[in-house]
Amino acid sequence: MSALIPRNRILAIARDWIDTPYQHQASLKGAGCDCLGLIRGIWREIYGTEPLSVPAYTPDWAEQKGDETLLHAAQECLTPISREAAQAGDVMLFRMSPDAPCKHIAIMSAPDRIIHAYWGRAVVESYLVPYWRRRHAFSFSFPISEN
Repeated sequence: MSALIPRNRILAIARDWIDTPYQHQASLKGAGCDCLGLIRGIWREIYGTEPLSVPAYTPDWAEQKGDETLLHAAQECLTPISREAAQAGDVMLFRMSPDAPCKHIAIMSAPDRIIHAYWGRAVVESYLVPYWRRRHAFSFSFPISEN
């Protein structure tokens, strides 16, 4: 196995997705993606095949089912770290309200910035404003690569 995936490589891949239009359930750079699709695309570029198949989901799947689907997938595929340990190149999960399941995912690009697929817009690099800081629930690193 090699060392951890270089953070600058993760950031370069993520930044290459900037301006990809938001499209629910999609994961195709330049054509469309949602927040999960962005992470899936980064994963494919680093590792090749995705580790899990993603079932169809509605925009309100988390509210309807109340399942921690996104969190469980992250726990299975990524390396958990403390929220406070997150740094550029790490994955951040967000809860839209304290009692709701995690529903949004992003890449930290700097201590005060994230790269994410923004609903109704595109993949953007934006400030990690108090709105997002309050909702940051979990952090993960990409796992060691065998490539």
